[in-house]
Amino acid sequence: MHTPVCDMLDIEFPIFAFTHCRDVVAAVSKAGGFGVLGAVGFTPEQLEIELNWIDEHVGDRPYGVDVVIPGKYEGMGEEDPEKLAEMLREMVPAGHIQFAKDILAQHGVPELPEEDSNSMRLLGWTAATATPQVDVALNHDKVRLIANALGTPPAEIVDEIHHSGRLVAALCGSPHQALKHKEAGIDIIIAQGGEGGGHTGDVGSIVLWPQVAAAVAPTPMLAAGGVGTGQQIAAALALGAQGVWSGSLWLTVEEADLPPAQKQQLLDATSRDTVRSRSFTGKPCRMIRSDWTDAWERPDTPDPLPMPLQYMVSGDCVARGSRYADKATKVMFNPVGQVVGQLNTVRKARDVVQELVEGYLEAVERLDALNG
Repeated sequence: MHTPVCDMLDIEFPIFAFTHCRDVVAAVSKAGGFGVLGAVGFTPEQLEIELNWIDEHVGDRPYGVDVVIPGKYEGMGEEDPEKLAEMLREMVPAGHIQFAKDILAQHGVPELPEEDSNSMRLLGWTAATATPQVDVALNHDKVRLIANALGTPPAEIVDEIHHSGRLVAALCGSPHQALKHKEAGIDIIIAQGGEGGGHTGDVGSIVLWPQVAAAVAPTPMLAAGGVGTGQQIAAALALGAQGVWSGSLWLTVEEADLPPAQKQQLLDATSRDTVRSRSFTGKPCRMIRSDWTDAWERPDTPDPLPMPLQYMVSGDCVARGSRYADKATKVMFNPVGQVVGQLNTVRKARDVVQELVEGYLEAVERLDALNG
């Protein structure tokens, strides 16, 4: 399974694990893959704590950090985080805030204590708020890659990361977006098919991957969207990828820091239980269909707001759903891909890495036998 990407990052397997849980990052990197911490939900101060912990627990292995700087968003151009947050808060209709609160209230989900309220906070989702996260990440020597989840990162951020000696990755959902990444000097391009979790386009992986690989060659491409087995990794490499970028797969591992009720919902879900919805962040995001996603789709209810305004509406509800997961099962926020139908048991992250490698080898041996 060794590819040029492995040499670029000094890793054993080109298996990238995107996660919001520091324990998963450390476990995957120690198992020979490459853990990537999603920073969007952390303040710079919180991110510093998380990265310090990873540094202490990852041994001598590298890892990455993922930020969210959309190519287009409301308030784009404002560089002062406080001014941007104030401007955006004024743009959020009170009716949207009340509608969101009513959905959770109707399901008996309690309000957060005032000191823990996440209402109208803006953590990531913009250049102004993500840039400090990048600065924190670059202060940690074991961080070898900064990835951007939405759009091509601003040129000054790409330059800053490169100047520090690190690599830059960015996700895309079309060859057109991939070429913009390449022109901007992105080192690794991640092609995510529509069946993936979180923010996705609408083109399936098996169609998208070879298109992007051909468009950006020789820049390496990682395949994302629908990767949950070693056989799927073999398919991705056969279609031109140099590795895989996985996210949903790590939500149900033993180390994942999710409330038991939320993790159980993922274990019980089928591949037909997801939907692409703008109700979470304002951009299409694949997640478990729920009374929350259904409520925003009705013709008599408000339309989701553009990014990042919609997250300023949903952020408090996300926090409430996590805090009171047992009462929030019908309005749970579970961004996950269609591969969720394969996630039926809780396993250690290192065992998942090993199973991926073994599955890949079995698939390659089976193909070799066909040619024998």
